[in-house]
Amino acid sequence: MQDLTVTLVQADLLWENIEGNHQRIEQLLSNTGQTDLVVLPETFATGFTMNTHISETMDGASITWMRRMAKEKDSVITGSLIIKENGNVFNRLIWMRPDGSHEQYDKRHRFGLGGEQESFTAGKGRVIVELKGWRICPIICYDLRFPVWCRNQNDYDTLLVVANWPEKRSYAWKQLLIARAIENQAYVVAANRVGNDGIGISCVGDSRIIDPMGEILFMNKGQQIVHTALLSASYLQETRSKLPFLNDRDSFEIQL
Repeated sequence: MQDLTVTLVQADLLWENIEGNHQRIEQLLSNTGQTDLVVLPETFATGFTMNTHISETMDGASITWMRRMAKEKDSVITGSLIIKENGNVFNRLIWMRPDGSHEQYDKRHRFGLGGEQESFTAGKGRVIVELKGWRICPIICYDLRFPVWCRNQNDYDTLLVVANWPEKRSYAWKQLLIARAIENQAYVVAANRVGNDGIGISCVGDSRIIDPMGEILFMNKGQQIVHTALLSASYLQETRSKLPFLNDRDSFEIQL
């Protein structure tokens, strides 16, 4: 396990404008140095829309763009997209590697308040991906509210959150991220969008990186920014060794 360099992209997404968002994010990343992982917000190509008519396929423009960007940056690039597959539409996180291979996670908890369950199919299971010896658990926005789904069963080192979380519930966002870091003795890396979407909902970002003790290492509110940080493998291992709380965790199974 080596230290991990992570780059958060807190972007002001263009509403239902796939090509425009590709160009905007590419511009934001143009001056970044070498990094292991680039984290984009939820539904980074379209904004958080229920308009599934603009859904893409797994060989569509956004997957092609992610594959190209991962290769050019020699980094894993991740974020979620609206994907249509076998008659279903998913809010799907893509974990794209530089060699063009990928993993995927479909959002489990659909946002009922926004009607997401009327247009999107729920995911069936959690996914753990690996990078430089780190085990990473990706979740999408509303998933954050469900601690059982996020519970570390000694199978991950970092909880990765991509979101379109609104400003009016930012207090909950900030507290939940800290709670997830502490209770799971894991780093939390959270990328949220900034700006107003196409239906008048304001997001202020509040993207952040939090260490396994709940200390905030980075946060930003209100700006379109790119930030790169280093996650320390030795600090994570030392924290878990000195405070082996995960050894006392409860065993359980999630019924899907």
